[in-house]
Amino acid sequence: MEQSVTPKTAFLRGSRDALPFLLVVGPFALLFGVVGAEAGLNLAEVMGFSVLVIAGASQFAALQVMSENAPTIIVILTALAVNLRMAMYSASLTPYLGKAPIWKRALAAYFMVDQAYTLSQIKFEMEPDLSVSARLAYYLGTVVPIAPFWYILTYVGAVAGTKIPPEFALDFALPITFIAMIAPALRTIAHSAAAVTSVIVALLMAWMPYGTGLLVAAVVAMAVGAQIELWMARRPGTGAQG
Repeated sequence: MEQSVTPKTAFLRGSRDALPFLLVVGPFALLFGVVGAEAGLNLAEVMGFSVLVIAGASQFAALQVMSENAPTIIVILTALAVNLRMAMYSASLTPYLGKAPIWKRALAAYFMVDQAYTLSQIKFEMEPDLSVSARLAYYLGTVVPIAPFWYILTYVGAVAGTKIPPEFALDFALPITFIAMIAPALRTIAHSAAAVTSVIVALLMAWMPYGTGLLVAAVVAMAVGAQIELWMARRPGTGAQG
């Protein structure tokens, strides 16, 4: 049944499934362009952030600590802490895409964004019989509407952002994007515990300079989630799924 799904069909499905995310990716990209320009970055630097990093949350985090004149090492560590979830995303998708050629996996790694991961993980779990080529096609299909839109609207924000009326409140895009992606993912006790822990620790560590409390919150949350996963796996008659 699902073995008959061709890569072309899977690619088109991925592109279609990703379209709703454009409603928040657009304002998010515009906002970064505006904030980057206002922080003193030139157009090439703003676009370099979005094209080379292509990770909105870490871009905002790095830009925030840069604006506070934080040391370079703090900027790098902050961006890495925010992007640690990408390593977990990669590990989660390895059973589905690990047999693809290395250059295709490298391409998938570059385009590893929250929306692509979320859609693909759900798709692969729901349709386990998809071939590796169909899975990769679906994954790349989810990126086709998102990545160019991200680049283009970052450029628009950097060039014309100061002309966007403040009543449009572009900053709504960041929290809404993550609420939409995180809420459905809180399917296990470990996921929920890690999320709650990260919020609590981040608030408690808000006094730390240069936003380094976020680094502490990320480490503690991952440790809590991992420990609960191990505990659940060891319980007789239970697995990691709550």
